[in-house]
Parts: sequence; structure tokens; C-alpha cells
Amino acid sequence: MTRLPIYLDYAATTPVDPRVADLLGRYLTREGVFGNPSSSTHAFGRTAAQAVEAAREHVAALLKADPREIVWTSGATEANNLALRGAMRAHARKGRHLIAGKTEHKAVLDVCRSLEREGCAVTWLDPEPDGLIQPERLAAALRPDTVLVSLMHVNNETGVVQDVAAVGALTRARGVLLHVDAAQGAGKLPIDLRTLPVDLLSLSAHKLYGPKGVGALYVRQRPNRVRLEPLLYGGGQEWGLRAGTLPTHQIVAMGEACRIAGAEMADAHDRIRRLRDRLWRGLAELGEVALNGHPERHWPGILNVSFAGIAAEALLAAIPEIAVATGSACASASNEPSHVLRAMGCDARRARGAVRFSLGRFTTTAEIDYTLEAVGTAVRRLRDLSPLWGESSGGASRAVDWAAP
Repeated sequence: MTRLPIYLDYAATTPVDPRVADLLGRYLTREGVFGNPSSSTHAFGRTAAQAVEAAREHVAALLKADPREIVWTSGATEANNLALRGAMRAHARKGRHLIAGKTEHKAVLDVCRSLEREGCAVTWLDPEPDGLIQPERLAAALRPDTVLVSLMHVNNETGVVQDVAAVGALTRARGVLLHVDAAQGAGKLPIDLRTLPVDLLSLSAHKLYGPKGVGALYVRQRPNRVRLEPLLYGGGQEWGLRAGTLPTHQIVAMGEACRIAGAEMADAHDRIRRLRDRLWRGLAELGEVALNGHPERHWPGILNVSFAGIAAEALLAAIPEIAVATGSACASASNEPSHVLRAMGCDARRARGAVRFSLGRFTTTAEIDYTLEAVGTAVRRLRDLSPLWGESSGGASRAVDWAAP
């Protein structure tokens, strides 16, 4: 018997791994390591500081980076803000132009719009219908006053994986900084910052089985240190880039989550890919189901599909025992179609019919099979009721003829 409810919204957040939760608890109470890591005059503080640095090493090891290049933040949103705003302010003498993709997360899009209001110029890159942003399009957008390019590694709605290496080669050759939002990719796909030409990279613990409220920003130190203007001032923590008392328990938990992710990445990828393929094959059998995103260049943990003749909200209401999404979690309260799918050229009907299934470490084959049965029943029933699907004298009328890209 499959245990209900079923969680297939791992792209929104992941549950904390029990191994991580167990470690986190040891850094909260009087019996554990609760000291302030900045208190260097006694053993309580020094022990906490050692734990923070050990966690920093785990994060750096996952990215193949130097631990001194890891700056703690409250999550990827703060890391994105520090990267974009910090870089544009620190390099204002060079220029005030930056480039971002239209399919970026709101935590990048909204920062760029804020910078526009402050006088910066932003060039927005259109993706191909499959979600990829071609390097040639970026090359054409680069200007002498371009300071920064921000491009997501793995898209949070479609799972599309951008060619960061090709983009980085362009930016490095032109002396332009490259920021990568890797919240969805870190710990799931290999990232080697020894060879990848990336200058700034954001990640968040709660996307890789760590706790909410903690993240990190990679800030390249070699061959030339990336200069940033801090957002927060205070105690001078994190080399002056991010003031505030460090949350030892969250940081240690993030470090452990990164350690586990690095050790189990290959096996996890293969298992999730098999589950994703099983899910996609079953959904495709329903007919008139479109894949939103690239069929090959994707992280298999995210599957975004549109069902012809059905609004996504109606489908979600019909399967309340299964947690799935219609887009990113930060925009789930909005009735607007996904900005990611609209940027990819999907019309409003296809975008409103899109459902995101996201799989993770604890997803089982039994859960996938239950989901296929429940979704299949719901889709057939809703199509029978839908005027968009309808019945004509010749049988079923397929008002929307979609083909997977």
C-alpha cells in the first residue's frame, strides 16, 4: 500500500535528510556546540568556529572550490542579491550594464529590475523554445560597459540545463563577470569550479536536503579576486562580505548535506532518471501531453508537462493526495501563467495547463505508479468535462495539437 500523501515537489524544497537533522540538533542546546563562532576567547566559540570551517570545506569540496571562496548567506535569494547588487556597485566605474535570461528565477529577475530602477541597463536574453539560451545570443548582447551576466544552471520549472561552460568562455574572454544561480543544480549535477569559468555561484541548503534559511555564495579568488560591495554591515564576518552572527547549526547541517550529496550524486542521478522516465512514459500514453523543456539537456528530477484541454489548477484539485506544482513555489499564489514558459514561446493555454512534477531522494517506484494511475483517471475525467477538449460528431475534438519539442 502506497503511503499518502505523496510528495513530488522537490524543486520547491526538499525534506531534511535524517542524517542532517540528527547533526543539526547537536549544535543547538547547552549539551552541544552552541557557542558564537566569533567568540574566539573561549572554547565554546572556538569549537563552533571549527565546525563552521569544517562545513565550509564540505561545501567547497562539492563545488571543487577553495573553502576561502565560500561565503555563508541565508539562502540563494540573498546570495543572488549579494552577487548582482554587490558586483554592479563594486564595478560601477566599468559600466552599469548587465545581462540575464528571461527564464531566471524571480530572485534574479527582481534584483535586475531593481537595478534598472537605480539606473542600470539590463539586456534580457530570450531562450529557444526548448528553454536553452544560445551562447551566440549572449555574445551579441555583450557591450564594452557590460559588468555582469547572470544565468541559471538548472531551471527550477523545466529542469533545462544551460551550457555554463560555453557562456563562461565568452564572458571570461571579454572580462565580464559570470554569476550562476545553481540552487537547483548543486549537489545533483557535477560542478567543478576549478575548470568552469564562473565567478559567482549561488546555492541553497533546502534544495539539497538541508535546512531552510542557510545558503552560500561562491566568490572566485583566483586568478583575480572578484570584488563585491556587501549588502549588510556590522560585525565584519565572512571577510566583510556578510555581517551577522553565523548560525552554526544551520551551517553545519548544510555542510553535511553537501557532503552526502557529493558522495551519493552518481547513484541518485541514475535512480531519479529511471523514475522520471517511467513517469514521462506513463503520462505520454494519455495523449496530447507536451513536454516543456529540452528532451535531453535537463536535470531528470524535474518534469514539466502540459495536458491539452485541462487547466493545471483543475488537475491539482483533482489529485489532492499528490503534491505537485504549476510553477515555482515563489509564484504559486499568482494566477499569471509561468514567465518561464511564456519566455519559451508557449501560448497562455499551454502555460496554464503546465504541471511540474519534481522527484527526489525519497521518491519510490510505488509512488510513481500511484501518481500515474491517479493522474490518468483525473485527466480522462476532466477532459470529458472540458469544453476545450469537447466532443464532435466525429468523436473527440482535439482543439490543441501539441508536439513535444
